[in-house]
Amino acid sequence: MKLYTIGFTQKTAETFFGLLKRNRVDVLVDVRLNNRSQLAGFAKDPDLCFFLDRICGIRYIHDTMLAPTEELLKKYRSKEISWEQYEILFEEIMKERGIDQHIRTGYAGYQEKAVCLLCSEATADKCHRRLVAQHFSGVFPLETVHL
Repeated sequence: MKLYTIGFTQKTAETFFGLLKRNRVDVLVDVRLNNRSQLAGFAKDPDLCFFLDRICGIRYIHDTMLAPTEELLKKYRSKEISWEQYEILFEEIMKERGIDQHIRTGYAGYQEKAVCLLCSEATADKCHRRLVAQHFSGVFPLETVHL
């Protein structure tokens, strides 16, 4: 499996879809809790699914098992907790959900594919998609590239 991550914030549609196409992504896994926000522009469902298929021939999966809870998001966005605390709490949620087993069984069929994790943050350093990518690399032998 080749694993990429991407955020749509601060990217035009041309840049976003161009990156996916140039990197020959086969499957985009949306790890956002809410994929229908009007603030997401071209990256909201059902538009994103349509664009991915028509522009790039990419399969779309929305997997909320890989998303934070609403409560955790709210605490972080309101600055009630730091990024470091967010990471710890997110990892606890992932452990409770048995995320490694979920990845192992749910994504085993994609080992020969290029998979990209999608979230909204422009960079992966303070985004949960980086943490999810670490779980993927713990389950499958792969290297992660943050687009």
